[in-house]
Amino acid sequence: MSVLLASAFTHAAAEESQIEARIFQSKDGGTMPYRILKPANYDPGVKYPLVLCLHGAAGCGADNTSRGTEAFTALSAPEVRKAYPAFLLTPQCPSGKRWVNTPWNEGSYSTTNIPVSEQMKQVMEILDSVEKEFSIDPSRIYVTGQSMGGYGTWDIVLRNPHKFAAAVPVCGAGDPGQAKSIAHLPVWAFHGEKDPTVPVAGSREMIRALKEAGSAARYTEYPGVGHSSWTPAWKDKELIPWLFSQRKAVEPVSKAMGK
Repeated sequence: MSVLLASAFTHAAAEESQIEARIFQSKDGGTMPYRILKPANYDPGVKYPLVLCLHGAAGCGADNTSRGTEAFTALSAPEVRKAYPAFLLTPQCPSGKRWVNTPWNEGSYSTTNIPVSEQMKQVMEILDSVEKEFSIDPSRIYVTGQSMGGYGTWDIVLRNPHKFAAAVPVCGAGDPGQAKSIAHLPVWAFHGEKDPTVPVAGSREMIRALKEAGSAARYTEYPGVGHSSWTPAWKDKELIPWLFSQRKAVEPVSKAMGK
């Protein structure tokens, strides 16, 4: 269940549509702020892609205005929205919490030893609720995140390997031991070679494990760049066309239900 908090937040990059700031109320009573930007001239008769944008630590809070995600800024640019009409969804993690409950400076972690966080459970609930409310193409749901959100991106696809059509984790880390479960998933990861916050080994280890599992995952590492690798990543002219070109096969309802 979502409660509309404001319907006319102005974003420098958004032109024709509105950013809606909402509060999600989960089934267990918890709440999480999130923002959603609809495609310009939204038509309920058309199926649209959706990009889930997970912010870094700088975006944590409860004000529902902090950004912390370069992806949202890049994808909400007028020319991008015109070329690729899509929903943009960005939830806000509470202050003092993380998308993944593991120290950032330790890099790779085990999804077996680290349970899914309550925050990520709420993110999946928000995504499900948005899919029910709007006309979303289930074959074109994407996820991206930076830093803490890079961890979140790896985590959400590893725990939900058939939900997303593509993933763009930026300066994050995941569980290389479970890479085989997402070998089918189009991934393009980014990291700065000199990252002092999240070790570059986190991305290197995930990509190595994916390649060993037969994945065609892409990886861009920026020599001499520190933690803010999201800046050059979202300036890469190939990234946005690549992202929106990805589709996943969606099973017929009868097959999915075992009929």
